[in-house]
Amino acid sequence: MALDLTLDELLTTTRTVRKRLDCERPVEREVIEECVRIAMQTPSGANRQSWQWVFVEDPATKLRLAEIYRAQFDVTYRVMPLGTYDDPAARAQAVRRRASATWLADNFERVPVLMVPCHAGRIDGADIGAQAGFWGSFLPAVWNFMLALRSRGLGSAWVTMNLAKPGGERETAEVLGIPADQFTQAGLFPVAYTVGTDFKPVPTPPVDQVVHWDRW
Repeated sequence: MALDLTLDELLTTTRTVRKRLDCERPVEREVIEECVRIAMQTPSGANRQSWQWVFVEDPATKLRLAEIYRAQFDVTYRVMPLGTYDDPAARAQAVRRRASATWLADNFERVPVLMVPCHAGRIDGADIGAQAGFWGSFLPAVWNFMLALRSRGLGSAWVTMNLAKPGGERETAEVLGIPADQFTQAGLFPVAYTVGTDFKPVPTPPVDQVVHWDRW
């Protein structure tokens, strides 16, 4: 059932969700498919919508994907020193962020569904224009999928640690049978109902600090 959110509320409260993912509540396939149908309405270059969506429920397969993710997480983010902050509030936020990411890494295989979105084609070594066109025809669809999840009381997190691992994209492709030479992955997404749905907007820089008119 859809949450009672206005469009602005939906757009300003769709958060990256980690520790509040409900690992005990199953996610119905029909809900996932509803969200994919919505995501498939996203505009793309030449109106091609060249996307494939891989969803994983099998525990053994989820564990293999989690191991690929953790292999990179353990040698990078987990051991990265926490930054120095003069502002206690900023430091507290960094501590919470570290704890949240670590929780997800340690519990990845427990999440009911893992999703790998794929786009037809490869842009290895492509120029900036080709990259912008490729990702601009791909990532909005993934974001719309996440918005559709939020509107139904589910959450996700956009994580790419498995792709940062040397050879990780190909390992992920081999686990899932993705034709790695024909499709590009955008990440590895945990999908679950959220523990509570009361997400709020977060502080952002004032608009006059980030908007430029006519020139920089």
